[in-house]
Amino acid sequence: MIFLSVALVALLWERLEGIPFQLRAIPIGVLVLSVLFAAYAYGRRREVSELKGLLRGLQEHVGAAPSEEQLDQLSQVIMRSQRNFKELIDSLDDPACAVSLDGTLRTVNRRVAELTGLTYSQLVGSKVYDLLEEPAREEVERGLGRFLEKKRWTGTVRIRLKNSSRPLYFDCVLNGIVKGDEVVGASVLGRDVTEQREKELRFTELFETLQEGVYFSTPEGQLLDANPALVSMLGYPEKGELLSLEPAALSFDSGPAVLGRAVDDRGGVRTREIKLRRKDGKPAIFLDSSRAVWDAAGNIIRYQGTLVDITEKRNMERQLAQQEEFRSRLLESFPDLILVVDLEERYTFVSSRAQALLGYGPDEMLGRKISEMADHAPDLVSLYHTLVSGDQAFGAAEYGTRHRDGNGRTMRAAGSQLADAEGKISGVIFSVRDITIERKLEQQVVESERLAAMGAMIGGVAHELNNPLTSILGVSELLQDTETNETSRKQLGMLQQQARRAADIVQNLTYFSRPPAPGKSRINLVEIVERTLNLHAYSLRKNNITVDFLKETGMPYALGDPHQLMQVFLNLIVNAEQAIREARDRGTLRIRLGKGNGTVWVSFHDDGPGIPKENLPSIFDPFFTTKRPGRGTGLGLSICKSVMKEHNGSVEAANAPDGGAVFTVTLPLAGVS
Repeated sequence: MIFLSVALVALLWERLEGIPFQLRAIPIGVLVLSVLFAAYAYGRRREVSELKGLLRGLQEHVGAAPSEEQLDQLSQVIMRSQRNFKELIDSLDDPACAVSLDGTLRTVNRRVAELTGLTYSQLVGSKVYDLLEEPAREEVERGLGRFLEKKRWTGTVRIRLKNSSRPLYFDCVLNGIVKGDEVVGASVLGRDVTEQREKELRFTELFETLQEGVYFSTPEGQLLDANPALVSMLGYPEKGELLSLEPAALSFDSGPAVLGRAVDDRGGVRTREIKLRRKDGKPAIFLDSSRAVWDAAGNIIRYQGTLVDITEKRNMERQLAQQEEFRSRLLESFPDLILVVDLEERYTFVSSRAQALLGYGPDEMLGRKISEMADHAPDLVSLYHTLVSGDQAFGAAEYGTRHRDGNGRTMRAAGSQLADAEGKISGVIFSVRDITIERKLEQQVVESERLAAMGAMIGGVAHELNNPLTSILGVSELLQDTETNETSRKQLGMLQQQARRAADIVQNLTYFSRPPAPGKSRINLVEIVERTLNLHAYSLRKNNITVDFLKETGMPYALGDPHQLMQVFLNLIVNAEQAIREARDRGTLRIRLGKGNGTVWVSFHDDGPGIPKENLPSIFDPFFTTKRPGRGTGLGLSICKSVMKEHNGSVEAANAPDGGAVFTVTLPLAGVS
């Protein structure tokens, strides 16, 4: 070996001169180690030769007692050999020992003593099972038969000393110590792999407990391993089913495998978004980050990576986008102007309605302060400060401003505090509505209400005057027929003319009137109908209209205003009279009374032409009339319906089977609400 080393150095000396100085020490070191090893081997060989010579000398003198010199020499050789063996195994950094089959330690090296904390003399002769908590004696004895058969065993052993709670792991090689043909013990050499094993355990624990998916795959995309999180993400009950899938089974299209890489891929870190198929067929979106793993020759043997499930995140992003689109569309279609003002009084959001209401585009207002806007409203600024200060959570203000075109506008703003994620006030949101037209309409309504009040007053007066005027006209006509004095007849004629003029004025006033609130009391409908007929008796008699009034005895009292009911009945009688006169020269008006369930009713049945079917639904509508111009306003039946509604009653119209029209008035009984 020395010769070969020297020859190798001599042959390569010229090449060694071309390498850096630091590297020249490598072949010289190899030469020195070779010389030392050769010297050590020569010394061991010399001892072995000497021992063999002594053994041969003893064998030649079998039966004779060895000399003292021979025994002393043999003892020195054996001790020297043992010492050299002890030095040899003590020089090993890995634990080594020899143990008998019953577990007794025969020899140990320095590393075993360091691990156990005992001396050499304490260890030799002691039992292994007295030092170890693991492995148990029963476990060792179960594997002893296989070792005796093969005389050799290799594997990783978990060992825990009795004076320590930390487990240790050793890659062990056991060789049988044979005496004759029988194994009497074992030599044990172990390499401490505890740190490596702990790293593997930590990696395995991390691999198994990570919430993100972790995988190993071939360059073609075939899964080699996957942690439980990834198995669960893809919806598989067990890892084996997932690993048995073909690479294309995880893909949604017919392209290359999702986890695979191209042949010319260099194996660097790749981060991308991918879509994988779950077991139920639904898509799952992942953020994939992977890199290659190389062998000693620099070839890519597999890829390792992590998969983060972002399906829910992407779904939420889509929902947020849809909500944002909905919010944007909603604000665009909202009739009010939406404004958001931050703590610096600057507009941070302005809806598109600003263009229509103020004449400014949203971009012209964003980032500007309220006070920077032309014709800004102090009332709006005051409301802003009230809300920002926390004095009020909600508030409203009505203020005047100007459109960009110079026209004045009246606005109503409703504002509320805007809070951030921590609940602190971050600004104010306003909803602004243009109420310019609304205010003008309110002014018109006020004016209309004033006129309506005046009309109600005039209507009340007109209704009160109508009854005495009717009596005056009736009595004057009666006196004129009986009076023979020409002068008196002329005076009565003048009286009738002025009374009719007053009646026409009253009739015109009723166009603008409405029924007053009724003063209700107990009334006898028979008496009310009789009074009404007496007021209009002359006109009926003059127009050849016979009244067929069947008085009912024992009729219960009704609840109502007698004056307003007389006006209703008079209106119905006049309508019947006019209907009959338009059809013929004479006719009959039938009036009947009756009672129902908590009500009483009066019907007026004329033998006129009746009501056309197409007009029946509309005859109670205001201003609806079938009379010639100047003969009616279309308000009579509408007023009748309004009066009956205030009496909690009704008035209905229908055509009688035998011809003519029938109007039925229904009232509640006195004491029935």
